[in-house]
Order: sequence, then structure tokens, then C-alpha cells
Amino acid sequence: MDITVIQEWFLSLGAVNQSLLGGLFTWGLTALGAALVFFTKSVSHKLLDAMMGFAAGVMIAASFWSLLVPSIDMAAAQGLIEWMPAIIGFLSGGLFLRVCDEYLPHLHIGMPVEEAEGLPTSWRRATLLVLAITLHNIPEGLAIGVLFGAAASGIEAAGGATVMGAVTLAIGIGIQNFPEGTAVSMPLRREGISVGKSFWYGQLSGIVEPISAVIGAAAVLMIQPILPYALAFAAGAMIYVVVEELIPESQHRGNTDIATLGTMLGFSVMMVLDVALG
Repeated sequence: MDITVIQEWFLSLGAVNQSLLGGLFTWGLTALGAALVFFTKSVSHKLLDAMMGFAAGVMIAASFWSLLVPSIDMAAAQGLIEWMPAIIGFLSGGLFLRVCDEYLPHLHIGMPVEEAEGLPTSWRRATLLVLAITLHNIPEGLAIGVLFGAAASGIEAAGGATVMGAVTLAIGIGIQNFPEGTAVSMPLRREGISVGKSFWYGQLSGIVEPISAVIGAAAVLMIQPILPYALAFAAGAMIYVVVEELIPESQHRGNTDIATLGTMLGFSVMMVLDVALG
């Protein structure tokens, strides 16, 4: 099929449907990562830490090139103080994740169930692990939806947000979702949970992404003045996840060098994708 036909079809869908497809794509790669549990019972800790570091690097680069830069450019196009929406949105995104982190029961990967965070609960370890990944998949889905909404807002030329940039962001987030699916399913399989249930829990955390992507796109289309704030909000939430969760998890087993190299590689891959394609 001619690639031009596919592009025209995709552009005709509108921002909400584009966001839904983008979110489904990122969820699909989460499921693909979780599906490794069908072929092996474990993955080496070094590889897993490198993959988590890679995910962190992708999110850092995406936060800057795909979200903060368009937020600043869009604020300038709207006649606002360029840095004001970026700083308000960025800090608000981090604060939102901090509140969620405080109250939503969840368990970071590799931690014993006794160290679950959030409100006290009797929920099982598998549920807590899924909630931990789900918590930081929300801003990823929002980022995709907000960027598609920004591209459809009619001010993309001045604001720096394009459909191709949103597609690139979805590709980058999808790539880093692969190890996240693996990071949930493999520990559960090692603990004796069946292959089917391990896969189910591994992919479950990604379902929130198409939902939050649609919400993000619909919100910015209805209230266009919030666009620069929404872009920066998603960036702040993603950086909070990186610093509070992904980087510590990638290094707590002592594989600091390989995890750091993974972060740099992930950053480089997302930077190339965004600059070359976005």
C-alpha cells in the first residue's frame, strides 16, 4: 500500500482517534514485552536494569524535545511569557504524580511487598506491581494525546507541535514500554505465578495509555489555551517518574554502569527520532 495513502488516512482521523491509535500502539508494545514470559522464565538482572535505564533515557529526551520545547514555542505564539506556562505546567505535573504516589497503593519493581507505598492495603503483590507501572503510564498517555491535540489546534506551525512529532513521541514511548511489560511479567513468573497470569498482569498496566491519550487530546481541543500548560504538565509528570522510580530501580541492584549507559542510549535514540522525524 502506498505510504501516502496511509498518511492521508491517518491525518483524516482527527486528533482523538489519532491519540487512540497512538495509545493502542504503546499498549501493544507493553503487551509484547510482557509476552516474553511465554518463552523464558527469567531475564538477567543486568539486561533488565539496562532496559529500565533505556526507558528512563527515552522519557527524559521526550520530555524536552516533544513536550517542553513545543510548550515554550506555543506560549510565545500565544503572546504569553515564554517560560511561564512551561514552569507552571512542569511543576504541576510533578506535584500531581507526588500526590498519586502518596495515596495510591503500589509496589516498585524488585521491592518486597512490605515496602509497598501509598495507603495501607491488603492487595496482592501482582496488583501493586501493575499499579506502579500504571501510575507512570498515565502521563505517557496524556503526553501522546496532548501532542496530537496540539497538532490539530490550528497553531501548530507557530507552536512547534506537528502530527509527525506526536507520532514520533508515540513510537518512542512504545519502545520504552517494551521493557516495562517485561519488568512486570518476569518477576511474577519467577514467583510461581502461571504464564498466562504473568502475561495478563504485565500487559494490564499499559491499558491506561489509550484511555489517558484520548482524555488528553479531548481536553486540549476543548480548551485550547491550556495547551502549553498541558504539554509541560505531561513533561513534569514524566520527569518525576524517571527520577523517583525508573533510575533508582535500574540501579538498586548495583548495575549502575550498564543502567547509566542504557539511559544515555535511550536518550540518544529518542533525540534522533524527534529531531529527524518530529
